[in-house]
Amino acid sequence: MSTAAIVVIGNEILSAKIADENGPWLTRELRNLGVEVRRIETVPDEIPLIVDALERAKSQAKWVFTSGGIGPTHDDVTIAAVAQAFGRKVVPDPRILGMLQAHYGDRLNAARRRLADVPEGADIDWHEGAYFPVISLEGIAVLPGPPVLFKEGFGRIRERFRSAPLFGRAVYLALGEGELAEHLDATVARFPQVSIGSYPRFDQRADYRVKITFDGRSEDEVREAFAFFRKRLPEPAILREESS
Repeated sequence: MSTAAIVVIGNEILSAKIADENGPWLTRELRNLGVEVRRIETVPDEIPLIVDALERAKSQAKWVFTSGGIGPTHDDVTIAAVAQAFGRKVVPDPRILGMLQAHYGDRLNAARRRLADVPEGADIDWHEGAYFPVISLEGIAVLPGPPVLFKEGFGRIRERFRSAPLFGRAVYLALGEGELAEHLDATVARFPQVSIGSYPRFDQRADYRVKITFDGRSEDEVREAFAFFRKRLPEPAILREESS
């Protein structure tokens, strides 16, 4: 099974100055690639906490993606944290440094030189005209925080992560969870390989009371679990269905 964890880095996220867009977006992208996201964690711009989060993420998923904390300012410490997590030095990448020198010339100050820093031994995806490198090291991909850059960076490496597809079905119901629990229990017991979720709505604008989802690697098992559950319900309770 291909799995991933996402570590979102930034004081601005934890202080609610900026809402995280990258975690939800990447989760959807990874699902479309057949990768199951097992964990999303948000940490501040502090090396010890980033290292702690990376170690936890790596222990629970095959791939880890970081969002934020790369750049020329004092709070951009993700590169140093990734290097520390693997016991590597932070070194300037000659190719990136050469491009920066060609672009900035005499304006290449110490802050801008930091843009060439990478963990020793990392893989670098960088090309002429790109604003930043995508840095990968032992299953960790380092991406920038601004959503437009995050999406562009992930696009460069996207196909590396394609795996067997995930299949999903969903049904929207007019019944509450209390009326559905016994049917859910029976379905979970019958189809243990299918992940089944129950998501109630309580706001007046919703046109349903509960959404039930079925996800798995086997399309046949997902279809059979869905049919088994649906058959146990009264037909008027079923408002609509969808596949994903």
